[in-house]
Amino acid sequence: MSSQSKKNTFYGAAALLTVTTIVVKIIGAIYKIPLTALLPDEAYGDFGAAYNIYSFFLTISTAGLPVALSKTVSECNALGRENQKERVFRMAFCAFLFMGVFSFICMSVFSQFVATHVLQNEKAVYAVLALAPAVLCTCICSAFRGYAQGHMNMVPTGISQIIEALCKLLLGLGLALLILRSAIQPEDLRDRLSAAGALLGVSIGSILSVIYLFFNHRRTRQRQKTAADVPEPGSTILARLLKLAIPITLSSCTMSLVTLIDTNLVNGQLQNVFTSIQGGLSGISNSFLDIFPKSVTIFQNNLTAWQEAAALNPLTELNPVLDSTRSLYGAYQKTMSIYNLPFNLMVPFTACIVPGISACLARRDRLGAQRVTESAMRISALIALPCGFGLFALGGPIIQLLTVGNVDASIAGPLLSILGIASIFVCIQVVAAAILQANGIVNLPIITMVIGGVIKLATNYTLVGNPKIMIFGAPVGTLLCFAVISILNLGIIKRMVHQPPRYTRVFVKPFVASAIMAVAAWACHGLFARFLSGSFLKDAMATGGAILAAVVVYAILVLALRVISREDLELMPKGEKIAKILHIR
Repeated sequence: MSSQSKKNTFYGAAALLTVTTIVVKIIGAIYKIPLTALLPDEAYGDFGAAYNIYSFFLTISTAGLPVALSKTVSECNALGRENQKERVFRMAFCAFLFMGVFSFICMSVFSQFVATHVLQNEKAVYAVLALAPAVLCTCICSAFRGYAQGHMNMVPTGISQIIEALCKLLLGLGLALLILRSAIQPEDLRDRLSAAGALLGVSIGSILSVIYLFFNHRRTRQRQKTAADVPEPGSTILARLLKLAIPITLSSCTMSLVTLIDTNLVNGQLQNVFTSIQGGLSGISNSFLDIFPKSVTIFQNNLTAWQEAAALNPLTELNPVLDSTRSLYGAYQKTMSIYNLPFNLMVPFTACIVPGISACLARRDRLGAQRVTESAMRISALIALPCGFGLFALGGPIIQLLTVGNVDASIAGPLLSILGIASIFVCIQVVAAAILQANGIVNLPIITMVIGGVIKLATNYTLVGNPKIMIFGAPVGTLLCFAVISILNLGIIKRMVHQPPRYTRVFVKPFVASAIMAVAAWACHGLFARFLSGSFLKDAMATGGAILAAVVVYAILVLALRVISREDLELMPKGEKIAKILHIR
């Protein structure tokens, strides 16, 4: 295989997985947009809290092993060790199954404990139960996906993700809508069950994904050639996998654990403030974000609802402090679903970076590894920076559009704007971590994660507990956390990776183009809003027009500033033709 073919294998895989990811995210948006409009903020708070505990167990089970599996399989392929490769898969599959069963038991048998004591929200128990099967099945899926990715075959991963996304959309959204329109009483119970129904679609999709991946794996194995290599003992292989997987898992698990603790902390601090409001807290002057008077209004509405319900049923489950907390946390979670979109677009690159660089290093092709590293980071910056700056400039209009007005934009808008800048650093740190892992540097990212996590928890504890700031402290903590992690990881790459990427070439031009684009988006929205306002449709047209203008401005700037070089395009499939069409030299 020629050098150019090897590069095209990497970028072809990345391009395929990128397209699949975009399709999955479009389906996810079709799922999330009506869901955020349908579910009350309180129910969406249950939805988000359950997803956090699900993500934590999923990270423990699948963060490190798929990377270790794909890296090891890629090395075996490069060296032609077919029997070794098969034994590696069997040992990894057993490890995945064990972790999946463990996580399933924690989320099902101990669901009430998890909801009440870990999430500080006992009303999220049904949502936690609905996701329990998903964590087991996703662990099994990760084994098959890691094996396929080690062959640079992203088709099984892509198809299985589309299966999961479609089930989530059709079944999850359908169940949520069915429950919301049912006659279940009281209304609070119906809302909680609707959140669980939305999540049950995730579990059903993961079950179908396992079935597809199993039969696909069995079919592809029948076509593999035989080899005479003698595989290492299973214990040796497992030890090697765990040696790589455990540090990666600890690194990823650290942030998931921080997120889980943060869920408890944010909910607890909000409850403390609302308890103070219940006790007659006064003398708080308005902040520039005007959160305190809005919080008082939310609490008074919930207090009135509780008093009316208690008059009919003294055992009502309504709780003005908890329900007010769920309302603010639910608004925050609605913005998080949008904030995560840029990060999700980085997944194809991180899935291809590790096996791509590992294969180059196994062949002692350091130049190839350096080109893959720099190009992947540059393309990541090209995507992350405009997404982040766009969310910052249009946070309020975007959240208003995507939730169909079913959220207080004066609360959710600033949250999304702050998270927009944070999303840039999230993308940078995840790509940087993948580069470090591919180069065998797996311990230092754990330390950077711990440092960032401590900063996040300290910031959120201080700010969320302040009545003037409250929920607005949560995205600030996220921003500081990932900014520190990104800077530290980039510094490690600069010092420890052979032929590190040139950061000025990677970041400066995309930053300039994105900043100008954000100003253009903000100005265009202000202009359009003067003529298009007064109804949801007109507001949507103003926001859509601003986004379209931003896309056009950014595309022009990318070409004018030569953000993408001919060398970058030549590393991609059909890159030479694209460079010729765009007149890039």
